[in-house]
Amino acid sequence: ASYGPNPICKGCLSCSKDNGCIRCQHKLFFFLRREGMRQYGECLHSCPSGYYGLRTPDMNRCSRCRIENCDSCFSRDFCTKCKTGFYSHRGRCFRGCPPGFAALEELMECVEGCEVGQWSEWGTCSRNNRTCGFKWGLETRTRQIVKKPAKDTILCPTIAESRRCKMAVRHCPGGKRRRPAKTKDKKKKKKNLMERAQKQHSIFLATDKTSQ
Repeated sequence: ASYGPNPICKGCLSCSKDNGCIRCQHKLFFFLRREGMRQYGECLHSCPSGYYGLRTPDMNRCSRCRIENCDSCFSRDFCTKCKTGFYSHRGRCFRGCPPGFAALEELMECVEGCEVGQWSEWGTCSRNNRTCGFKWGLETRTRQIVKKPAKDTILCPTIAESRRCKMAVRHCPGGKRRRPAKTKDKKKKKKNLMERAQKQHSIFLATDKTSQ
């Protein structure tokens, strides 16, 4: 280096007092650092955050990652570590994982999640394993797990759900109908009351004739 004792020239093959390193030693990476309006070259063993090392026959250089929200990258278009709050997925950075993938919080990566199939049709409306005899019941639909998740800690979406439904057949064929039975009881009670009233009326008439 031309300015040996100057720290800016560390690792340089050639160095400028104003611009720092111009050429680096064989194994080091040339990095052009900018500070305000000023820029100067440095020779580094590894590139800083947001850059990756590009080796060429002429000179190794630090090139900027072109992937949004990337902290360090393997190449221009493949991120190896995303910035805080972003998940890494196939060389890109996302706020949330794409459909079919689940977030692995400890590594901030998107891994293959639990894949489920389409919902089935709603089942028959029933209650207490019966499809009649009640006004309201429940109907259920299901879906199958097509692909298990890459990690056992990743939960699958629900594969069964139920909803309230109205029975198609209110009264069971051949069964006793509650409402007619109640009507019959009311008629019987009314008949008894009328018979009792007639009996009391007859007693009254008989007593009246005796008194005369």
